Amino acid sequence: MTITADIFEAFLNCPTKCYLRSLGEVGTGNAYAGWLCIQNESWRRERVKCLTAGTAPGEYVGSPFATTSLKLAKWQFATEYVVRSENLESRLHAVERIPAGGRSETVQFIPIRFIPTNKISRNDKLLLAFDALVLSELLGHEVGIGKITHGDDQATLKVNTSALAGNVRKRFKRITEILSNPAPPDLILNRHCDECEFRTRCRQMALETDDLSLLSGMSEKERKKLHSKGIFTVTQLSYTFRPRRRLTGEKYHHSLKALAIREKKIHIVGRPELNVEGTPVYLDVEGLPDCDFYYLIGVRIGNSESAIQYSLWADTAEDEEKIWREFLGILETVETPVLVHYGNYENIFLKRMFERYGQLPAASNSAKALTSPLNLLSVIFAQVYFPTYSNGLKDVAQWLGIEWSDKVFSGLACIIARRRWEEDHDSSIHGRLITYNAEDCRALQCVFAHVSRIFQNRESRLQQGDNVVHTDSLKDDCIHRFGKIEFLIPDFERINKAAYWDYQREKIQIRGNQHRRRVVSLNRRNVAKRIPPNKTIEISPRTSCPKCGQASISKSNKISKTVHDLKFGPAGVKRWVVNYIGHRYHCNFCGASFTNGSQEWPHHSVGLGLVSYVVYQLVELRISHRAIGRSLAGLFGMSLPRTTVNRLKSRAAKTYMHTCTAMIESLVSGHLLHCDETPITIDGKREFVWVFCNSDRVVFRRTETREGLFLKELLLQFKGVLVTDFYRAYDSIRCPQQKCLIHLMRDLNNDLYKEPFNEELKALASEFGSLLKQIVDTIDRFGLKARYLRKHGQDVTDSSETCQNAATRARLLRNTENASREIANCSLPFSNMTA
Repeated sequence: MTITADIFEAFLNCPTKCYLRSLGEVGTGNAYAGWLCIQNESWRRERVKCLTAGTAPGEYVGSPFATTSLKLAKWQFATEYVVRSENLESRLHAVERIPAGGRSETVQFIPIRFIPTNKISRNDKLLLAFDALVLSELLGHEVGIGKITHGDDQATLKVNTSALAGNVRKRFKRITEILSNPAPPDLILNRHCDECEFRTRCRQMALETDDLSLLSGMSEKERKKLHSKGIFTVTQLSYTFRPRRRLTGEKYHHSLKALAIREKKIHIVGRPELNVEGTPVYLDVEGLPDCDFYYLIGVRIGNSESAIQYSLWADTAEDEEKIWREFLGILETVETPVLVHYGNYENIFLKRMFERYGQLPAASNSAKALTSPLNLLSVIFAQVYFPTYSNGLKDVAQWLGIEWSDKVFSGLACIIARRRWEEDHDSSIHGRLITYNAEDCRALQCVFAHVSRIFQNRESRLQQGDNVVHTDSLKDDCIHRFGKIEFLIPDFERINKAAYWDYQREKIQIRGNQHRRRVVSLNRRNVAKRIPPNKTIEISPRTSCPKCGQASISKSNKISKTVHDLKFGPAGVKRWVVNYIGHRYHCNFCGASFTNGSQEWPHHSVGLGLVSYVVYQLVELRISHRAIGRSLAGLFGMSLPRTTVNRLKSRAAKTYMHTCTAMIESLVSGHLLHCDETPITIDGKREFVWVFCNSDRVVFRRTETREGLFLKELLLQFKGVLVTDFYRAYDSIRCPQQKCLIHLMRDLNNDLYKEPFNEELKALASEFGSLLKQIVDTIDRFGLKARYLRKHGQDVTDSSETCQNAATRARLLRNTENASREIANCSLPFSNMTA
């Protein structure tokens, strides 16, 4: 696949756009994207014409021309030059040729790009570096300098392209991965979407999948963190919000924003205030960001329907000061004005007006309003969560029922309209801009009034209606209890006991007399210092030197090594000590010294039987390192320090690493897999242990965090039924899943404690408990035989339909509705099992 300049430019803005461009797809539905493309192409042609007009005959060549004579060419400028090198291709706007100054110098070729904007972005420089890199590969030497001609003044900027070559190559690697993958990259909405021709397509797909990138304020790092926890949708994120006792407005909570969207209600954090002492003056400014030129100032005074609207229009940049002075004159007529705006654009406008046209006198009536304006967005941010994907004025106002007369007009459309008005001075375009700006001021007034009303009526919630929720009135859904669980449904008690059947089979109960037994303490002096060996093995002697291979060797002193081990028999276990005897040797030919070195010679002083015993004590019996040493000393007369126990544990881990890998492969290739995780504390640091098991194998894995990214790779080939709790990280595994019924039962019991008068929830839980109790009784009597469980299939199907209807009606609480869906999700796989 060839990487062209268009594909590279698309990748700089969005990976999805890069993928679609590579397939040749053409997006529609974005007027700004089409207008911007026409403007860039028109401006480029105009600059090429100007460049060639001032060039003498013979010093300019147009495309196409022979690339073979590139180094021997005599021209000064070339335009529309298509450069190809292996899998790269670029259409250079222009190339400047600088002849060599001497024999030691080479001819220089400088790529040139024509960009109509007055401000140069980093992407523009990277595109020029892309051109230089393709040209470098064609020439066989580095092109380190490029030029950008841009703006109304046709300014020229020199760019060090060699410094950007590394960044370009890194992006090549990522683009190659995207184009070589048949599946499209993950869809992510970003700021470029407003200017993209594929905006409608991508947003529709994001809405269908409820993608997290719909939340405009969420960064890529935050999305990846949520993905690692198994949270991929806005709805999933909404269930993670937990109100805290001291929840302040300093931090923005994306989970609360998602909750507001799901419940379609405004959520208030803390006790925000909006004190306006004076007359509100609503300000909205329209301008051309590329030129820093402000051509329309909209001012609305008052809160009632009789509010006065002013629209100050500037035909040219020279009229900007005029409308600024008119604006100041309007403020002087207002008694105690308070300037209200939405967003940071107006803040930048006021700052630049002061820099261009001077500060106001301190005694001026409007000085305080201009130096301390009220940004309504800063008041809303992190304190008022509207059920909208963004906090933009148009999104918030439309949710409040405010509509614009021209629904397709937007901020980017204003830029197009202003540019077209400058070309033909059409009065209809002028009217559309004035109307749009006035409606923005009206929307700002309505949002300000609504927010003020919410803050004033905070204590009397009945006056606010059901569309406003205060987070301090929410209760935390997490109920942490220790000890025995008291079940409100009697059937739940029987089912909960059945969860411990497997443990009871493994227990050995010993009943002794009631008399106190005398504990005989072991006298450490009785432990022998030296244990006689049970067996002595003499290693076969050497016959030649391992270094030179000569047979002329001589023995020197004896060496020995004692291995302490445990020998397991059918009737018990006993201590087993083996003494190995060998010799040191000296080569008479090369002078090398060596020992027996055969496979018979032991590498460790502790045998595998003793290692297995230590691991069994640590893992299965949960005995401490010190207690194991005391146990070996008392039972076998062996002295084993705690440090040695640690080394034996590490040795066992390395020895059985292949066994662990084989067990994981066996689990993944099986038909049933149980997964769960639990926190542990190691050296004061909180970590997590994951358990994977079936009926006869158990594998543990430790991770530093609870992130479940490794689950996708570990269980990629698993096609059986996965049994887990309701932790969302397991939802990303693509296989049939069965949720833990015990977890669900306890969640329902917690909901019954919180809602004791919810009769529908109580009936739902009773029906579920009765059904599950019948199945448990069948298993208790006949075991897991399909012919006995099959009779419950119809009951499971009916229960699943009942739970789905309960979730659809949504007459229960938020947790109850979620639990209803969980019951339905648990019942469907169980129905398949009984069948």
